[in-house]
Amino acid sequence: MTGVLILTGCGASGDPAEREVKMNMQDAAVRADEILDGTFAAIKPPVHWTHERPTEGNCDVQRRRAVMTIISEERRGSFLGLIERYWESQGYEQLSVNNSDMPAMYYRTPDKFNVRVLIGGAGQAFFEVSTPCVNPSKVSPPKAETVGPNYSGKMTPIPDVKSDFWSAKSPSSSLT
Repeated sequence: MTGVLILTGCGASGDPAEREVKMNMQDAAVRADEILDGTFAAIKPPVHWTHERPTEGNCDVQRRRAVMTIISEERRGSFLGLIERYWESQGYEQLSVNNSDMPAMYYRTPDKFNVRVLIGGAGQAFFEVSTPCVNPSKVSPPKAETVGPNYSGKMTPIPDVKSDFWSAKSPSSSLT
């Protein structure tokens, strides 16, 4: 249900000679976690979230988080707008926007990490950061503590946390 779009910085061949960054996969995973940490710190009021299964390619890493707070249909525009403003304030470049039943936004950071937020079924937001192609190395699991239960390595349930703000059935007039 997460609808994964993997955008990596690897060249067509994934050849290490095409790599522009001077980091390894662990360094890139830490940077991806920092991007997610910053994004979640910008969400006001805060939401409950859990890690989703990270993945590792030959030269890249994907870090994922699922929001466990219900984002009502009436508040999805506010939620996505908040994320959009934060990412743009960080200098991220918009790559694409999907305004379908499952809205999504795709951005690229100045250091070539691709970020995505997608609103899935039941108002669940899914975030993913894909790293550029970097030097191979072992990768440790994310260190950030989840807000709520950690479902990493398990099937992520539908969101079950109600928020007076994010789950409200009325449109928001402004974010404070």
